Amino acid sequence: MSLRETPATVPALAAIVLFVVWATSQAAYPLTHWAPGALIVLVLLAIALLAVPLRFAEIPMAVKLALACLAAYTALSFLSILWAAAPAEAWEGANRTLLYLLVFALFSLWPRRGASAALLLGVWTLALIGLAVYVALRLDLAGGNSFGALFSGERLAYPVGYPNATAAQWLMAFWPALLLARGTSLPWALRGLLAGGAVVLADVALFSLSRGSLYATPVMIALVFALVPQRLRTFATAVPVVLGIGATAPLVLRVGDRIRAGQSPHTATHTAVLAMFAAALLVGLAVAVGAAFESRGTVSPEVARGVRRGVLAIALATLVAVIVGALAMAGNPVTRARHAWDSFKGGYTAEATGSNRLLGGLGSNRYDFYRVALDEFVAHPVLGIGVDNFAQQYLIHGRSDETPRYPHSVELRTLSQTGLVGALLAVVGLGAALLAGWRAMRRSDPLARTAAAAALAGFAYWAVHGSFDWFWEFAGLGSCAFALLGIACSLVGFGGIQKRDAPRARGGHRGLGRVDGAPDLPVRSALPQVPPITAGGQPRRIPLVFVMLAGLLALVAAASVTAPWLSERQIQSAAQIWPRAPLTAYSRLGEAAKLNPLSDRPYLVEGSIALRYGDLARARSAFSQALVRVPDDAYAALELGAIASQSGERARALVLLERAVRLDPRDPLAREALATVRAGRRVSVQALNRSILLKAEQLA
Repeated sequence: MSLRETPATVPALAAIVLFVVWATSQAAYPLTHWAPGALIVLVLLAIALLAVPLRFAEIPMAVKLALACLAAYTALSFLSILWAAAPAEAWEGANRTLLYLLVFALFSLWPRRGASAALLLGVWTLALIGLAVYVALRLDLAGGNSFGALFSGERLAYPVGYPNATAAQWLMAFWPALLLARGTSLPWALRGLLAGGAVVLADVALFSLSRGSLYATPVMIALVFALVPQRLRTFATAVPVVLGIGATAPLVLRVGDRIRAGQSPHTATHTAVLAMFAAALLVGLAVAVGAAFESRGTVSPEVARGVRRGVLAIALATLVAVIVGALAMAGNPVTRARHAWDSFKGGYTAEATGSNRLLGGLGSNRYDFYRVALDEFVAHPVLGIGVDNFAQQYLIHGRSDETPRYPHSVELRTLSQTGLVGALLAVVGLGAALLAGWRAMRRSDPLARTAAAAALAGFAYWAVHGSFDWFWEFAGLGSCAFALLGIACSLVGFGGIQKRDAPRARGGHRGLGRVDGAPDLPVRSALPQVPPITAGGQPRRIPLVFVMLAGLLALVAAASVTAPWLSERQIQSAAQIWPRAPLTAYSRLGEAAKLNPLSDRPYLVEGSIALRYGDLARARSAFSQALVRVPDDAYAALELGAIASQSGERARALVLLERAVRLDPRDPLAREALATVRAGRRVSVQALNRSILLKAEQLA
């Protein structure tokens, strides 16, 4: 019935399938993963627009404002190509923002009832639970090399490849699973399955030892209990889930210690995985049994009030215990805060990287990332430095040994790369969308309220954890977040229809397709039949010029995504075949350079291949063209300086190597090459590239 009443749910379901596919492979971080998916989302949105005409008058003003601001932010991202130091990076970042705009439009433009929203949420959440079960089984069966392929050190990285993003992928689904499990409108068996699945999601996330998730969780708990209605129901559902996680978490967290103690990976993970599944089964059964009794409606009002009072007493006791325990653990708050700040500024220390990673303080290089991002915002406060152009600035101004491409914070990304204009658009747009979702949580339909709360919780986790990590750049995470936000917005859209339709029902609706005292009718007959926008009693057709403009924008969007994607595919192909077919590789790199006229990557790869064959002339030409496209390319300047030195062009070598050191002052290879030339000696290009390759292998 939900698909018949809201046919736009069908293309949205297709997008959910795409997101699940992305979840199985690096969360669509590589361009070659998410770009074809962006084209699929564009086609799905076009199908929805053609099959289900929009009623613009019925789109809530908050949703219109959110869409307008996100569209303006996308346009600003594309405009930032004009002033970005690395225009190709800005183009890719703008295309990723365009993807989020398309996803949000697909999920928010058409109003939904609670059933269709719950269907979308349920499919996505259950699919992530199934994927988490699969990952847990792989952990249990893995051994030797296969275990190493799943982990980064002692932290689970599979299937995303980055442990923090891996944890976020599971926890984004954890909160919808928990809040859906508390909903009285869902079948009791499904509620039990979701509660048990929440245990699996949380435990698999713990394998990644993500400190970001540890700090994001209490923030989420506070947000959920402060903003989501029916707090006692939420608490009652959360109690068995938390108990299940608490019983298994110590076993999961000791896996790393056991591996360091000499146990095989299989032995170390086997006990934890078995305990996880056992806890999930018990929690699922407990919640399902409770839901089954609740759904029968046989509990008297007096017993129900007694149960509520008991739950309230337990909740208050738990709150007091948590506060007292937190104060006892924190000790002197001033000393604790000072220690946290010192560890945050201190970078990676033995405490931060030791065996107790989750409780080892805030030590990382994020303080330095944030410092550079804020400095760039101060230097470019209005429009920023350009989307995804943080890497070049950090090479110049950073102090750590890391070479981050992104500032590891969605807020600082927005401020430093799109300035105050972008920040204002983001705040107003997201504020409007969240307001629409908050209104949806106040709907009369209990299933709609449950779905809205679950969707907003999933988005909120992405936003909170992404405040100190680089999740915007994982298209698989960002697309899910904006889809969840769109689902919440779509649930407010039926409010006006319900009010207008209420007098017809006389006795009120007992179901989605049945009116009291009336025979069963198709769902659409119970809905108001609103004709297309009219003028003078006749349907008003959309002017041809608007249709043509929309088609032109769609073609431009498709071309914008397709060109860099095909260029990257050509680069990857050339990188694979060059040892056996160098001329073909050069040809494909030439095609890549034409497809993406802003990128220096085709020329960097061409120059590196030419150096492997000792073709200094071709390498010089390629690196020179790379510098034309991106003047701040430290690698191209270093290679050209080395080539000039080996060719006896000392003056040119000095200029280029000084430029390379200025662009990346912490690179020891560039400094050593410059010192060699200043001492009157020549740089060996072959020796330099062996050192570069060794450094890259060590970083990997």
